[in-house]
Amino acid sequence: MKTDLTDTTASKINKALVKGRRAIGTPAVGMVLTLVIVTDEENAYDALKAANDASREHPSRTLVVIKRVSRSPRDRTQSRLDAEVRVGADAGTGETVVLRLYGEVVNHAQSVVLPLLLPDAPVVVWWPVDAPLDPANDPLGALAQRRVTDTYASEQPVRDLGARADTYTPGDTDLSWTRITPWRSMLAAALDQVTVDVNAVEVEGEEFNPSCELLAMWLADRLDVPVKRSLSSGPGLTAVRMDTNHGPIVLDRADGALATLSIEGQPDRAVALKRRETAELIAEELRRLDPDDTYASALRFGVEKLNPAPAVAVETPVEEAVKAPAKKATAKRATASSRKAAAK
Repeated sequence: MKTDLTDTTASKINKALVKGRRAIGTPAVGMVLTLVIVTDEENAYDALKAANDASREHPSRTLVVIKRVSRSPRDRTQSRLDAEVRVGADAGTGETVVLRLYGEVVNHAQSVVLPLLLPDAPVVVWWPVDAPLDPANDPLGALAQRRVTDTYASEQPVRDLGARADTYTPGDTDLSWTRITPWRSMLAAALDQVTVDVNAVEVEGEEFNPSCELLAMWLADRLDVPVKRSLSSGPGLTAVRMDTNHGPIVLDRADGALATLSIEGQPDRAVALKRRETAELIAEELRRLDPDDTYASALRFGVEKLNPAPAVAVETPVEEAVKAPAKKATAKRATASSRKAAAK
């Protein structure tokens, strides 16, 4: 059931939620938390779909905050709140309210969200894109026990990791960290199988991929050994190699789905290590609402302490075809110069 409200208020939205629950025959509220999604119009659909899928595991009231910036100076002074209220099958297993803010109310989104929070229930704020560098001091972030960002969606992931380390507050987390949970579990299990001393580690993955940086920082922080960050064409993380006193331990995933675990003296094993969808990542984050001390420790280790490898440019066939004439001309000039030098 969907209800559209134009130029409305938080009080009218609450009344629409109660009316919708009664209309579908579920007057009781059985939701465990409030999930606030702060996004733009372009990414709202994907974020809401992921939240609805995650609500099967965590029934919640989902508030989608979309800040609409008007181009006309006159419209910027006129505040307006439009809402779309969804209950029943249209809202997963919870309730959904899509809030579109116009004008001056854009700068006071917290005053719109606060009356719509479930009473006595934890609040989680998620920024799929354009997350603040200091989520805890954001007006909406200040309402939450947990604040979820995604450094992978930022323009400068490595810079943002450094900023998040400086502004970290208990309750902050990042989906780039959530993405490496299977990798961390598999590496920890591998080290539990053998008694070895790790001398050095190499983490291989895409350039400017914050998950690769976070995994490298976690290994360096936990093992207290040098960690080299090398580059590959991806997708995402591709390999972790640990040099130990009893031979190498390698976890290699070349195709983004199936990995091979190699331990000296044991047969190679194929392990499922697929890249997960956003809905799975959000569902994992909603399972725990306490501070993630392991993430905080890895983040504070500092990305600048890693040993990054120089970038290797990989040209596509189209780029090679475009650059071929220039390369041939350069080669001819070099050949002519060498002949003249030999003649002299």
